[in-house]
Amino acid sequence: MSMLTPPGMGGKYRVTGNKYARMRRPRHRRRIALAAVAAVASLGLVGWGTTQLIDVFSGDGKKGTSAGRKSDCAPSQKPAKALPKPGQITVNVYNATPRGGLAKSTADELKKRGFVIGKVGNAPAPYDKKVPGAGMLLGAPTASDSSLTVLGAQLKGATPKTDARKTADVDLIIGTAFKSLNVPKVANQALATLAKPVTPSCAARH
Repeated sequence: MSMLTPPGMGGKYRVTGNKYARMRRPRHRRRIALAAVAAVASLGLVGWGTTQLIDVFSGDGKKGTSAGRKSDCAPSQKPAKALPKPGQITVNVYNATPRGGLAKSTADELKKRGFVIGKVGNAPAPYDKKVPGAGMLLGAPTASDSSLTVLGAQLKGATPKTDARKTADVDLIIGTAFKSLNVPKVANQALATLAKPVTPSCAARH
């Protein structure tokens, strides 16, 4: 009877031989931990790959967004509206201040700058001594972004306003705060800026 046979057991349960049965060594804890980490990493990679495929086909990925922004913000310039030349604008100059001679001297200066001069004199009653700023520009609604814009470059602080007239002429009514017209250099720079093409702003789409 072998030493491996428990007391009281024999027969088919008898263990014979002089060697111990080979026992399986338990797995090392580090191997188990590494296997778990590898499994989690594999699942993460699969999930990331799936997300990328969805983004590519749906157009919601970063590349799709960047491409969309690049397309939306492609450099383009919208031509500015062509402004009339001073020689195409007839200006009536009126003095709404108590100071004498302002209408004539201002009209003479505008004429030197190429404007066509119409009527010159004191301001009509509704405006006489009732224009507190540097001046007021009056014209038909169609002149608001054309003739009045060009005339406004000549006088800083002038207030543009439209009336019911059907003619193409415009009025410059000199106000009580008037000192002088802008120097030609400043006026020309303002007109050059207005004549530049407009670059549309780009809005990022989400």
